[in-house]
Amino acid sequence: MVEVAKVQTICSPLQYRIKRRRSCHQKMSLFVFTSSFSISVMAAYGQTQYSPALQPAGPYTPYTHHTQGYSMPSYSEYNPTLGFILKVSSKAQHLLMTECVSCVCVLGEYHPPPSPPTPGKEEGVPARRGSDGKLRGRKRVSDPAPPLDSDIERVFIWDLDETIIIFHSLLTGTFSSRFGKDSSKAVSLGLWMEEMIFNLADSRLFFNDLEECDQVHIDDVASDDNGQDLSTYNFGSDGFQSPAGAGSLCLGSGVHGGVDWMRKLAFRYRRVKEIYNTYKNNVGGLLGSPKREEWLQLRREMEVLTDLWLTQALKALALINSRPNCVNVLVTTTQLIPALSKVLLYGLGSAFPIENIYSATKTGKESCFERVSQRFGRRAVYVVIGDGAEEESVAKKKNMPFWRVSCRADLEALSHALELDYL
Repeated sequence: MVEVAKVQTICSPLQYRIKRRRSCHQKMSLFVFTSSFSISVMAAYGQTQYSPALQPAGPYTPYTHHTQGYSMPSYSEYNPTLGFILKVSSKAQHLLMTECVSCVCVLGEYHPPPSPPTPGKEEGVPARRGSDGKLRGRKRVSDPAPPLDSDIERVFIWDLDETIIIFHSLLTGTFSSRFGKDSSKAVSLGLWMEEMIFNLADSRLFFNDLEECDQVHIDDVASDDNGQDLSTYNFGSDGFQSPAGAGSLCLGSGVHGGVDWMRKLAFRYRRVKEIYNTYKNNVGGLLGSPKREEWLQLRREMEVLTDLWLTQALKALALINSRPNCVNVLVTTTQLIPALSKVLLYGLGSAFPIENIYSATKTGKESCFERVSQRFGRRAVYVVIGDGAEEESVAKKKNMPFWRVSCRADLEALSHALELDYL
């Protein structure tokens, strides 16, 4: 993320915050398949071959549940040591799109598949009776545990802005000029969404406290948390932030970086995590009325303007989440708290557990990619999806397959490849 120079004194505080918070995303890409295609499919995608030693694919069990009757090739049929770079040309995209099934998407809140029941009092589990004849209650039955990080076989690393969501390009006018949309309408919707993002971040996610205390990951300061009950904790009067203003932000009553100050910082990030997990599938409940109605209207108008861009991205994300031992990870150049606000307001909470969201603002994407690689291990295959030069460069350096998203057709092609089990 490009650092913004210190704002001259003639700038208002609002201008300063807006300038700091708008980052430019310059993007690009191609995609590497770790398993080979039939000759006809490879030709349709316009692929070219490269060194088979780049990133050998680990063992992979193909996804078998499909809503359409495609015949699915098995990964075991291919040589796992082969790798291919895929450049999705406009002609190949056209050929691919003719095979796609048209769908009509209903706008509004995104409704993910129903979650499994909470473990505990499960049906069909009889109560136990002790040796004294007294009922001991029902035996607790746990839900199947999610796969451990070390068991994940395929990790899809996503960029956020202009890949999954359209936001920054609305403000700059890039989207409207590129795709022939109403420029004033695009800017208006972008400003409306920007206001909602930072209003949510400031009012519910402690961004006023945390803007200058940004972290890469939500758990980065968890080791400083003593586990204190926060149900009655008063964040407004704990002395974390000095009343002197932005010049001494994060210099509270305790020493900056001291044990007491770090504990209060950890409390705020823990509370943010609780709010995210509580409301990720019920953003309307977090916003309340009338903000909820405004948010739904904004979502509808943005989907119309962007030709269902987000809906198509959600389809690809859902396909990945439906597979065993596959996971979506988000690496964005937005600061962590505004990034979480974006994820919630764009209805992406069910696609990205908060533990799978990383901010590259402080460290850059290469450092974040390295953290992700260390977390899931060397056996996993990593697929990078984005539109920027930075993620493309890092993916190439780390020999990770890269799928470029420069238009909605690229997302449609991605969903199609996922449906056919090519990824």
